[in-house]
Amino acid sequence: MLNGMSPYLLLGFLIAGVLHAFVPSTIYSRYLAGTGLRPVATAAAFGIPLPLCSCGVLPTAVALRRSGASRAASTSFLIATPQTGVDSIMATYSMMGLPFAILRPVAALVTSLFGGMAVGHWERKGALDDVKDTGNYEFSELPRGLWNKIKETLKYGFYDMMQSIGRWLLLGLVVATLITVLLPDDFFSTYARWPLLNMFIIVLVAVPMYVCATGSIPIAAALMLKGMSPGCALVLLMAGPAANLASMFVVNNAFGRKATVVYLLSIIGGAVGFGVLVDYWPGLREVFVNALPCHVMHHDHMMGASWLNTVCSIALLCMIAVALGSKYWKSYQIKRNKTTAMKEYKVKGMMCVHCKANVEKGLAALPGVEKVTVDLAKGTALVEGSVPDQLIIDCINDLGYQYEP
Repeated sequence: MLNGMSPYLLLGFLIAGVLHAFVPSTIYSRYLAGTGLRPVATAAAFGIPLPLCSCGVLPTAVALRRSGASRAASTSFLIATPQTGVDSIMATYSMMGLPFAILRPVAALVTSLFGGMAVGHWERKGALDDVKDTGNYEFSELPRGLWNKIKETLKYGFYDMMQSIGRWLLLGLVVATLITVLLPDDFFSTYARWPLLNMFIIVLVAVPMYVCATGSIPIAAALMLKGMSPGCALVLLMAGPAANLASMFVVNNAFGRKATVVYLLSIIGGAVGFGVLVDYWPGLREVFVNALPCHVMHHDHMMGASWLNTVCSIALLCMIAVALGSKYWKSYQIKRNKTTAMKEYKVKGMMCVHCKANVEKGLAALPGVEKVTVDLAKGTALVEGSVPDQLIIDCINDLGYQYEP
């Protein structure tokens, strides 16, 4: 499985780095004002290729909202972005074939359009009930000069991204391996006559838990090998990355109860709807099953992988090891260098480097703050300066995270 995914993952990480270093991030809020179809569709189109998980997309969506984007467009962005990304599209193609790789972003687009338009139905023009914030903490300036852009591309794609999803990718591969080895080959075929029931069970399990768009791919592929229908696998690929308990809490606080209900119904309804389409449309189910790549279908005969796949697998594992090792080494250094002048705040909801950057920039912008250090491994923020505790706590909550006493 690792050999089959690694070349496409590395290519996806590279493309993610190019998007980060060469595409101005402020463009995402410039065209997202208004409640009609255009800003909603634009938000979905912007969000689909971005490699942000369901935790990393939350503060970005909040920032879009405060920078002038409508609630409808922000909700569309929030639904579309975590379901897929350039890295997960590449990995989906390598593990599950072209039909899945095409349908996954299409499904993300349709569900986000539905959710955004439904929220826009309740959003009255000019009647916004939250404060428009000009401080955009997520969107930094692009590096100047071609060489600096190239360095930022490589750093973001092969280091920052590895820190963000490396652990979840490895976990997905381990879970997929256990499923492949331990479950009987006819496990899900016993329940194949009730695919709709299987879909709702998957929704109940996948929606509250956290799984990234890329980490869910080997799990879905392994379950299909055990007889799960392609429609059920698609439900896992859509519903799992799109939401979790933390994201529901933040969406409710930042967008309101109606937007949260639409957000969840769009994800669940879209996942089940497309799953039913795949399983019940005449001949479509067979297309998806037959499109599984040979290295997945014949998983017992994968030792003959090409040298390129092996080299890519070794490179990917080395990059993940370096990124995660650096993450926990920095945590040790932060703890070692902590001084009595620093106040420590527990921040719930930080899961990736995007979260770390959001909290650091947001807290650093407060008056009186001299230095901010975020320990992503421990989920804490160390703040140095003369600033009231309540101001720090309010800022953490306003950024889309939760302060824990």
